[in-house]
Amino acid sequence: MSLQIDLEVKNGVLCIRLAGELDHHTADELRERVNAVMEEEVVHHILLNLGSLTFMDSSGLGVILGRYKKIVGLGGEMVVCSISPDVRRLFELSGMFKIIRLEMDEEYALHTLGVA
Repeated sequence: MSLQIDLEVKNGVLCIRLAGELDHHTADELRERVNAVMEEEVVHHILLNLGSLTFMDSSGLGVILGRYKKIVGLGGEMVVCSISPDVRRLFELSGMFKIIRLEMDEEYALHTLGVA
């Protein structure tokens, strides 16, 4: 299975919705597409909706960590929402939730970032 990437900027929040598998085959495409949006648009925060992501490996974690460092370097925040159980476990084991906040759904996460 491949990775479906949906990118949308809402009032300075880059919403990244992923479906499928984020692994070493698809990580580069995600990195390139997110970087392109961040260069073209004004982005203050990143919201990751991972509810439809069925698999992620260390390459996927690396891409997410890299975008996290980039947005924090700009003074922003990264929030994850709607995470599937398997991907949530990977986040927990890797310690990602120590630096990235988890919210239950996209609407509430956007609200916490100041986007109604």
